[in-house]
Amino acid sequence: MAPPRNVVKIAVQMPDAIPQLIQLDQAKPLATVLKEVCDAWSLTHSERYALQFADGHRRYITENNRTEIKNGSILCLCTAADLEAEQLLGGLQSSSREARREALKQLVLLASDMTFAQEIISRDGLQRLGTIIEDGDDLGEVLALGLRAFLELMEHGVVSWETLSIPFVRKVVSYVNMNLMDASVQPLALGLLESVTLSSPALGQLVKSEVPLDRLLVHLQVMNQQLQTKAMALLTALLQGASPAERKHMLDYLWQRNLRQFIYKNIIHSATPLGDEMAHHLYVLQALMLGLLEPRMRTPLDPYSQEQREQLQALRQVAFESEGESPGTGLSADRRRSLCAREFRKLGFSNSNPAQDLERVPPGLLALDNMLYFSRHAPSAYSRFVLENSSREDKHECPFARSSIQLTVLLCELLRVGEPCSETAQDFSPMFFGQDQSFHELFCVAIQLLNKTWKEMRATQEDFDKVMQVVREQLARTLALKPTSLELFRTKVNALTYGEVMRLRQTERLHQEGTLAPPILELREKLKPELMGLIRQQRLLRLCEGMLFRKISSRRRQDKLWFCCLSPNHKVLQYGDVEEGASLPTPESLPEQIPVADIRALLMGKDCPHVREKGSGKQNKDLYELAFSISYDHGEEEAYLNFIAPSKRDFHLWTDGLNALLGSPMSSEQTRLDLEQLLTMETKLRLLELENVPIPERPPPVPPPPTNFNFCYDCSITEP
Repeated sequence: MAPPRNVVKIAVQMPDAIPQLIQLDQAKPLATVLKEVCDAWSLTHSERYALQFADGHRRYITENNRTEIKNGSILCLCTAADLEAEQLLGGLQSSSREARREALKQLVLLASDMTFAQEIISRDGLQRLGTIIEDGDDLGEVLALGLRAFLELMEHGVVSWETLSIPFVRKVVSYVNMNLMDASVQPLALGLLESVTLSSPALGQLVKSEVPLDRLLVHLQVMNQQLQTKAMALLTALLQGASPAERKHMLDYLWQRNLRQFIYKNIIHSATPLGDEMAHHLYVLQALMLGLLEPRMRTPLDPYSQEQREQLQALRQVAFESEGESPGTGLSADRRRSLCAREFRKLGFSNSNPAQDLERVPPGLLALDNMLYFSRHAPSAYSRFVLENSSREDKHECPFARSSIQLTVLLCELLRVGEPCSETAQDFSPMFFGQDQSFHELFCVAIQLLNKTWKEMRATQEDFDKVMQVVREQLARTLALKPTSLELFRTKVNALTYGEVMRLRQTERLHQEGTLAPPILELREKLKPELMGLIRQQRLLRLCEGMLFRKISSRRRQDKLWFCCLSPNHKVLQYGDVEEGASLPTPESLPEQIPVADIRALLMGKDCPHVREKGSGKQNKDLYELAFSISYDHGEEEAYLNFIAPSKRDFHLWTDGLNALLGSPMSSEQTRLDLEQLLTMETKLRLLELENVPIPERPPPVPPPPTNFNFCYDCSITEP
């Protein structure tokens, strides 16, 4: 009989004792359970004992967490948390250095448990640890253990970081600033200061004033991954606690000291794999770097600012270099104003006054900064973009300014400019640490990509939003690959053409529908022969129905009609001339016949004799795609029957039908589309009963045959 649901079977162990296998009733008070366990080992005073999980962090069992005990759990009997705390705090006050070290070791092991931590804190344990840290009598293992235990206890949030004294914080700062210090102490001191900075603005200012940035740079350059990680953690904490102006000043100083280059070469490209914690801090640093762009992103253009008006004029002049602007040319002020307005429109501004386009926030002035950066650092690409598009038809023109404004918004969204940092994210882009002015450089690549995609899509002004959606996908997919440099990003994003994006979308849609799962692909392969037979049958029926074709004379006039069809028994092609406006003839009335057995081959396009003889004019090129011929035996000579299909679809249907008649494969685009449509429909019909049933990647294994077949029914035995 199965035990009740609130009873679990567990093992309880104790040093130098035989373990007990008991059935723990979760409804029974924990004190009663402890007394029963102690009685089994003949132990008195059960209140002095407690139960712990034997594995992991050896957490104490309490009424709150006892539901975590499952069947098969192993517990151990140990000293109660309050008595353990008394003993360890007594050990901390021992005159023996060895006793203090052992007490700290045990304290570090137990400090992560909330029950034990509350007992230590309630007995002024944090103050005693603080005394050990402030005295600093032993700068080696004892100090490291004291810092670790202090951090573990504070992490529970029972005591606020703001309660720490200024002398205590300054003492920890001194450990960070000290040159000759034990390697295990400084990472812990840096970690403690990081928590102080993030939790207390007042003490954070103290840390900022006491810990020079140069000192953190020294720690970052030490080839010790733990020390580097903690130094980066404190650096990002200080940057997060600073005002925007202070943050910009600090980052400018760090960049002058080549921090970006060091991170790129010695941390990101280090031989040692990047840890999760360092990846998070690099993400935070990247977010703070990009956050410096937020004020420009939130500031609209000021039409009364002389500097901003000059920047707009510079943008126009670099693109057009108009000679009609100078006063000496004799143009009136109205004429020059009209010329400027026209050139601003050629630049792609929606309004003759470009300031109105840049009043939108975001992107505000950040879009102007991007356009200016592109025009100054890639002037040939900028001029080519503008002049190439201004020479196109108006509807096919890719507007530079409008594209730049929208692209700046898009980049800010993809890179989350101005958004608060996540507490767990790790998705930084290495290329932002490999390049100065990385955001503007990224824009230069993206704006050229947009122009390339615009041409690939043959877009018009009405397609602007569609183009932006494709560019968003191109940029997002490439950023997700985390290219290590801007050049690698440029290569990868340019390889992701519009056609490739469409192919990826189709593949992902099929994956989502499950049509690319191995069992589904196998089913599709099995269905193909049957469906190809269906398509073959439809093509032959189309030939039997027949079709009117036009004859093309030597003067390229299509003024005569003729009709061709296949006999119902598929053995003869019948054809003959038809008067325009007359009804379709019956197969029996057609005067000419070609036995299918006499047909040698099917010719298409330029191989057809009636197209080959007509030269290479533009009109002939249009006919190449619709022309086909059949060669057949006419007595002892080879003759041709030449066709010009009315449409591309009719061309595919007739060439497929003739190929099917000759036993050749049907390889037209129309056959591929029809087959895909039929496969999709048939597959969905076959899988209707399996809706919402997961299909395994591989078939289940076939079990081995039984050792004997004695269980089989013997049909020869006659029942009485």
